[in-house]
Amino acid sequence: MQYKNIIRILGLLVTLLSVTMLPPALISMIYRDGGGVSFLMAFVFCLFAGLLSWYPNREQKGELRAREGFLIVVLFWTVLASFSAVPLMLLEQPNLSVADAFFESFSGLTTTGATILTHIDGLPHAVLWYRQQLQWLGGMGIIVLAVAVLPMLGIGGMQLYRAETPGPVKDSKMTPRIADTAKHLWYIYLFLTVTCTLSYWAAGMNLFDAICHAFSTIAIGGFSTHDLSMGYFDSPLINFVCVFFLLIAGVNFALHFAVVHSKSLRTYLYDPEFKVFISIQLVLTLICFAVLISFNVYESGFDAFDQALFQSVSISTTAGFATTSFADWPTLLPILLIFSSFIGGCAGSTGGGMKVVRVVLLYLQGIRELNKLVHPKALFSIKLGTKALPNRVVEAIWGFFSAYAAVFVICMLALLAAGVDDITAFTAVAACLNNLGPGLGAVAANFSSLGDFSKWVLVIAMLFGRLEIFTLLVLFTPAFWRS
Repeated sequence: MQYKNIIRILGLLVTLLSVTMLPPALISMIYRDGGGVSFLMAFVFCLFAGLLSWYPNREQKGELRAREGFLIVVLFWTVLASFSAVPLMLLEQPNLSVADAFFESFSGLTTTGATILTHIDGLPHAVLWYRQQLQWLGGMGIIVLAVAVLPMLGIGGMQLYRAETPGPVKDSKMTPRIADTAKHLWYIYLFLTVTCTLSYWAAGMNLFDAICHAFSTIAIGGFSTHDLSMGYFDSPLINFVCVFFLLIAGVNFALHFAVVHSKSLRTYLYDPEFKVFISIQLVLTLICFAVLISFNVYESGFDAFDQALFQSVSISTTAGFATTSFADWPTLLPILLIFSSFIGGCAGSTGGGMKVVRVVLLYLQGIRELNKLVHPKALFSIKLGTKALPNRVVEAIWGFFSAYAAVFVICMLALLAAGVDDITAFTAVAACLNNLGPGLGAVAANFSSLGDFSKWVLVIAMLFGRLEIFTLLVLFTPAFWRS
């Protein structure tokens, strides 16, 4: 294991991370409502720590193997999220404990969107910006950004890309060089962020809110600059803009690249995962709309449809924005939406959950097993579109599902042992493991009521969800550490 090389890489990334603490300091100077000193102190601390890790090991260069790739991916998220908590611990407003600061930073960087903060409207603009910025940086993955930059520093990137990229098939690349692949992803990501910002601005948000909400929308994060989230704006047009860009961000970014490259929107229609993803959104919206109408929850059909569409897309894509308290809807709907977050977005998107393609393959595998019961000697293949998949892919999907369920159960039992009630424990773990954000019960609005032990458990759940289980679990196997 190339430990010195790994420390060198982490030092470089912590140094780069320190630069991200300067924009909040600048925001503090513009709005003059505090927080700037804390971010400047955090900048100095992170810069010093990064250089201290990099400089003694600056000559330790070498091609990374698969094992180093997995270890670095896990360390990237744990180390960078930990350093991201530094300015939050230094702030006077809000005054956060260590557990709260780590919870907020991990939630931001993993794009979970769960928060322990209350009275968000009264926080300094620097803090509001920093939270949204964390989600934006975590949206496409710190590793993909690093893969685009680190090759220039003599660090191979393919191992990192395979370890980080979500989804069951990780060896395909959009362009021959991995650095070009990462750059193309970021070009698309930046374009969508700018377009979303301008759309929010045109729809009625002020420029600060437009930028901040574009950060968390394209990242499918869910943080907001207001306690009422998107409900603060009370605008169907803003709701529609949010839904539109959440759907775009929930689609595989490689598919976006293929559309741009082919210059044809029909490319979307050729992708089976995209069609299932859109179908899920339509079905959820129609179910929510029908139930809301039948229970007369809203005065007009338009309001019912607006709320049904927004909450369905926001929760099922694992964004977690809210325009109303969906926990107060008829019981079927909040439970249905929480379960929909287990599916999440498409593979290769900024969404959380198990990913649509995995659920599709689980369904196809179930159908194949039923067919085998009827025709035991027949050979059935599983196809994704027109492409037959090897059995190792299907086996990996079942392994992932089993591990996902096991992690969920263990985390939920830990919360129950800490005295959390059953609904809160179930939905809190679902919200963090699926990188969703809001839950039900005591965590419907925020997670401030939970104890420190529960918060640390949920931080671990966020990491498992963001790293898609196996990347983190593999570190606990004895074979991984054998030379």
